[in-house]
Amino acid sequence: MRKFKQFAACLMGLALSMGVYAQDDANSFVHEQSDGYEWPTDQAVLKKLDQWQDLKFGVLFHWGLYSVPGICESWPLCSEDWITRPIDSYYDYKRWYWGFSEKFNPTDFNPDQWADIMQAAGMKYMIFTTKHHDGFCMFDSKYTDFSIAKGPFANNPKKDVARYVFDAFRQKEFMIGCYFSKPDWHCKWFWHPYYDTAGRMQNYKRERHPDWWKNYQDFTYNQLMELTSNYGKFDILWLDGGWVTGDEVRLDEVLAHARTHGHEGLISVDRTIKGKNENYQTPERSIPEKQLDHPWESCITLSHSWGWVPDVKFKSPNEVLALLAEITAKGGCLLLGVGPTPQGLIQPEVETCLRQVGKWLKKNGQAIYNTRITPDYNDGNTWFTADKDGKTLYAVYTVKDGEEMPAAIEWEGNIPTGTMKLLNKNVSVRYQCDGNKVKVTLPKGLANEPLAFRFTVKK
Repeated sequence: MRKFKQFAACLMGLALSMGVYAQDDANSFVHEQSDGYEWPTDQAVLKKLDQWQDLKFGVLFHWGLYSVPGICESWPLCSEDWITRPIDSYYDYKRWYWGFSEKFNPTDFNPDQWADIMQAAGMKYMIFTTKHHDGFCMFDSKYTDFSIAKGPFANNPKKDVARYVFDAFRQKEFMIGCYFSKPDWHCKWFWHPYYDTAGRMQNYKRERHPDWWKNYQDFTYNQLMELTSNYGKFDILWLDGGWVTGDEVRLDEVLAHARTHGHEGLISVDRTIKGKNENYQTPERSIPEKQLDHPWESCITLSHSWGWVPDVKFKSPNEVLALLAEITAKGGCLLLGVGPTPQGLIQPEVETCLRQVGKWLKKNGQAIYNTRITPDYNDGNTWFTADKDGKTLYAVYTVKDGEEMPAAIEWEGNIPTGTMKLLNKNVSVRYQCDGNKVKVTLPKGLANEPLAFRFTVKK
């Protein structure tokens, strides 16, 4: 077990879907946002994007073969020279990893527990990984037997895992997102067994084997159609693996069909592929330096890993809330990565953290949900958001764990007029203005947690 912990740690922060290659710092492997943004022209998509921007806080579930031993998802299958594995032989590793398809048997699988906890956390939308780059399907696909529905879990009434996850969150009125990897390293038409696997791309030249490439395109298109035809209404189609574009797997056809067959306004997230099908941007494990005025989301893990890893350290509620405050003030949404256990549950440490986050949001959520950006959005540890009318502003003062609460906080700009309320106590607070500076006197005895204030400004 120790070597697996070391293995997980050495791969910490790896998020390589964009095609960034080897660097010395593992944490530098991130999805950056694409260069530029193209607004959709479909009015239904624009309406759905506006609704999504109101939600601010969501969850991304990574759950698959990698969850069984608790290791980095998929990437060690890729034969690139930055990879570290717990087994010296690449071929032995592949056999070992693929072998978990015969061991993955999450008999405690409880999607209702997932949904209850995420709702209590104050989350409003969800993304579930139906297939990662390793090709293992968390849905009952008729196009492959490499699926949880075909292994030891096959006789379980919930073998079609994705269906039950999506339904559990629909019952809680979440916005529903389907994650799908366009590359598939188990599909013989992408990594053909005749050749070695040199890297993340297909392991042959398309011009020499156009029939293989066409078979792969059809396979991927068919699975996307399968998901969008048989698994209820989706709000978001979240496509990973940016070294294969949506155009290469007939995404336009998938979207055109889906948006006229039960998925009106479906948001397409063809990650890092600039253009009409990247309806919002998705910087990974990072936050843009400055405020952005188009739709975007930071996807960030609760621990250091997307999937479940044993004995891992999680972010504290204050750390999560600080991320949420900054991202919201810059105009984005926070998609928090959570990995269910191999048995199919959310572990107690995760539940404890997220319920604390939700407790804060229940009292202070006005400063987060349904807000939009305001020009003066930050001063030190204080982040500012605005109601859609632009007149009512919110200030969120973030704190570190164990930090002593000050007697007063100060900021420049955003000069209040009239009453200022401390949301968690629903009480008025005293403030003073000196030119462009504001000083807010805090009540005594406040808990060590972020503070949110509501006030109006002159327009």
